Amino acid sequence: MNIADVVRALAGFAWLAAVGLGLMMIMRVSRNQAARGLSSLTVGVLVIAVLLTALGAGLVFINPEERGIVISALDSKGYRTDALTPGLHWVVPGAERVELYKISRQTYTMSVAAQEGQITGDDSIRARTKDGQEVFIDASIIYAIDTTKIIQLHINWQNRYEDQVVRPTARNAIRDAVSQYGVEEIVSTKRAEMETLITDAIAQKMSENDLVLVDFLLRDIHFSDEYAAAVEQKQIAEQQAQQAKLVVEQKKQEAEQARQVAQGSADAAVIASKGAAEARLIQAEAEAKANELLAASLTPELVQYQYILRLAPGVQTIFIPSGNQFILPLPGESGTTTQPTTPPVTP
Repeated sequence: MNIADVVRALAGFAWLAAVGLGLMMIMRVSRNQAARGLSSLTVGVLVIAVLLTALGAGLVFINPEERGIVISALDSKGYRTDALTPGLHWVVPGAERVELYKISRQTYTMSVAAQEGQITGDDSIRARTKDGQEVFIDASIIYAIDTTKIIQLHINWQNRYEDQVVRPTARNAIRDAVSQYGVEEIVSTKRAEMETLITDAIAQKMSENDLVLVDFLLRDIHFSDEYAAAVEQKQIAEQQAQQAKLVVEQKKQEAEQARQVAQGSADAAVIASKGAAEARLIQAEAEAKANELLAASLTPELVQYQYILRLAPGVQTIFIPSGNQFILPLPGESGTTTQPTTPPVTP
């Protein structure tokens, strides 16, 4: 309750008091009782009630989120050129009145949901795309009154600006923008661009009508049941194709892995074969070298000695007559034996 309301309440109490005192004065007069003092009090209270009523009728309190337009019969234009700012003001009762306007931000919503928007029921914007598809758009417009043009707004629109400016401007801008894009573009690559186009168009039109666009919200885009079903089928087909592609890729990877495993096994076998061949070659070279060294170290006496050992491993001493042939010919000899120079052969 502001001070203007307090003054009006006091005026009401003063009028009640004046009426009550008047009734008491009439009752005293009817009973032939003195009513001089009571009549003076009644007149005083009545004067106070009239003054408070006049004061209360002219007091206007403007809240911080409001501005007041004074419609005045005392001005040649019919209104005061300056709007009333927040605070307490006084206008001439009977000759002036105040029209209040909210300057705080307001939201106008158009939605398919029954209780979301200003209009009950489906209030979404129906539009057609460049390729002829029908779409339904939910949107919200956040706006405010331009405080520097509030008097002109009152002259042009009064309180009709929401229904006659905000709503038709937004719906028309949305339809115009949607018609410039294909249905695939407005739901994917061109959605942000379309929002910018709509925002600029609404902002310009509202500025021409003494309003300020704060923000445009493209809440949702939905389609007819037939098109939605077609889109769903397309998405399912794309998902299946993507799944098949993944399966093919997986099979390729498995085949490549198997090929690499086989190649690794083959390479290992080749390396093992090469290693075995090289080892065999080294062994053969070692044996040849050993045989070569062995052949170089053989003498007739050593051969004869080894031969005797193999004939009789336990023999400690053999006597060979001087000048006589050896008991048996050595392997590879014709039967002629070279006589040893010493009689005994002792291992």
